[in-house]
Amino acid sequence: MSETSPQNLTGLPDLPLPEDTANLRFGPDLSPALLGLLPLVGVWRGEGEAHEPGKGDYRFGQQIVVAHDGGDYLIWESRSWRIDQDGNYAGPDARESGFWRIDANDEVELILTHAGGAIEVYYGKPRNQISWELGTDVVVRTSAGSISGAAKRLYGIVSDPDRAGGDLAYVEERSAGEGDFYPARSARLQRYIG
Repeated sequence: MSETSPQNLTGLPDLPLPEDTANLRFGPDLSPALLGLLPLVGVWRGEGEAHEPGKGDYRFGQQIVVAHDGGDYLIWESRSWRIDQDGNYAGPDARESGFWRIDANDEVELILTHAGGAIEVYYGKPRNQISWELGTDVVVRTSAGSISGAAKRLYGIVSDPDRAGGDLAYVEERSAGEGDFYPARSARLQRYIG
């Protein structure tokens, strides 16, 4: 225990496999099967706005890590936190992890597990080389999970005249059960790594 007490998650060594990488310049080569998702790879940070039915609107900070290990999938980790009017941390928010895939017919698959007690399976297509539109096919929640209906997401790399490469922007719409879709989240994130 004395050897492990000062360690934390960052840079865990000694596994007999390549480390995940969010920078295409390092680590294993990206699988050719993932070229249609290549612009997503990186670490993205920024802010956004969210709406919760019955609770209202709020701002959040977010980090999304899109990495790979040479396999035919991308690894997705999203962590967000509420921020106050001054942009300071005000508490935890949504957290999700999962995997992206794309097949030879450009069918995109996104599998997400949410800390709030839900699993979602999205399918969609690229709109072009730098944007992807997805919608849920299946939403499963645990008995303690929050009630959530179908969802739609649109991701895209948007240009920024002040930075090369562009930002990752997205919008998410959700339905509360069987109802109409409402704007749930949107954000614009700058590339931090990659």
